[in-house]
Formats: sequence, structure tokens, C-alpha cells
Amino acid sequence: MAALFTLLPEAVGAIRADSKSAILGLLADRFVAVYALDRGEVLSKIEQREKLGSTGFGRGVAIPHARVAGVTRPVAALLRLEAPVAFDSVDGRPVDLIFGLLSPEHAGATHLHALAAISRLMRDEEMHAALTAAPGPEAIYGLLCNVIDRDAA
Repeated sequence: MAALFTLLPEAVGAIRADSKSAILGLLADRFVAVYALDRGEVLSKIEQREKLGSTGFGRGVAIPHARVAGVTRPVAALLRLEAPVAFDSVDGRPVDLIFGLLSPEHAGATHLHALAAISRLMRDEEMHAALTAAPGPEAIYGLLCNVIDRDAA
């Protein structure tokens, strides 16, 4: 089985942000820089989805996601915040891990499967602790690749 989404090393990083809006903008910037997408469309689609309800699903994690033109398969980015930020999460806790997902406009079930895989990954207590404690983006990427490769086998 192939991986449900692509995550490139450059798509993992540490950031400083002071608001939900700033986080979404920085996430859009990361998608643009790594996957050569249109910033206006990416940010607009992520913000539209966020207006439907917060993608902060609890335990300090948010999974902003959208379907956009120019993407041929689901792509991801993971940002770890230097300090937690309020995100209107379902449990009321601020977030410090942002796992973004973009899928093709007409991805249908493919988008949902990728989103479910990320959700399962972020609900795993050991993985959550390891991502939070990792010393930097390279270590975070390594942790994620091990799980993504294992699950794709």
C-alpha cells in the first residue's frame, strides 16, 4: 500500500505565532514554499474550512485541511509552535502541533483517508509525546517517516 500523503523534509518546521490567523498564514507559506502552490488559494481554502468549525481537535493538536487546485495527491506539513496558541479547539486547550493537509479538489475518499491517518497518528500518546519532545525539525521528520513508511507497508 502506498503512503496516504506526501510529507517532504522541508514541510516540517518550528515556528513562532501569536494567533490562529498567524498560524494559518504560516502554514500556507510552508505549503507554498515546499509544494509550489498558490498562496492566495491555499490560505483561502484553509480559512474557509476553518470557518465551518475549528480543526483543533484537542490535546494541543490542530489539523487544518482543505482541497485545492494544483495538488495531484494529498500533501502534508507539520509545524511545531514555540509556544501554545489559542485555536478554538474542542477541548479548549491551546495548540502547539499543527498538522496541515491539502488534497486535490475532487479527492473525495482519498482526502478523508489521509485525514483519518493523520488523526490516528496524532492521537497516539507515545507519538504525540515524541513529537513534542523532539529536538528539532529533522527529528520530527524522522519520527513521522518511520510511522508513515510502516503504515504504508
